[in-house]
Amino acid sequence: MTLLAMNLLLALGYAALWGSFAPLDLAGGFVIGFVALWFGRRLAPGRGQEGPAHDRYGPRYFRVLPQVLILFVYFLKELVKSCLMVARDCIARRPRLHPAIVTFPIGPKSDLEIFVLANLITLTPGTLTLDVAKDKSHLLIHSIYAADADAVIADLRSGMEHRVREVFR
Repeated sequence: MTLLAMNLLLALGYAALWGSFAPLDLAGGFVIGFVALWFGRRLAPGRGQEGPAHDRYGPRYFRVLPQVLILFVYFLKELVKSCLMVARDCIARRPRLHPAIVTFPIGPKSDLEIFVLANLITLTPGTLTLDVAKDKSHLLIHSIYAADADAVIADLRSGMEHRVREVFR
């Protein structure tokens, strides 16, 4: 059984013990289950193995789950910030728009990494992923705030791309 499945079962068990399956109880059970699994990680079969499910700190699950949460919180912050910027420019007399198409060289090479990165960029208001190069070397991105293309690339590289890479590696 995977650690995620065990964590979900522990969360359901915790919620059942409290007699409430409210989202807050399920989230609390998930956190308590994660901590319990983390303390018991040395008891997991296959300890010390190297491979896709393990790294030198134990099962990969304990490294990836916090990175997914960090990516989620970062995306929510960027989403709110972008929504406010676009809303401001919608009602402003003189919007600060500088639309441009930017070529964004990417580091992730797996299809899943590129898929997640391209979709997170598209879901952020003001940006849109137009195309992925056939050799997976760059994305074409339309941004309505691209007065400085290098700044847009640097922001995406240090933000979205970095966090996506941390999740998948």
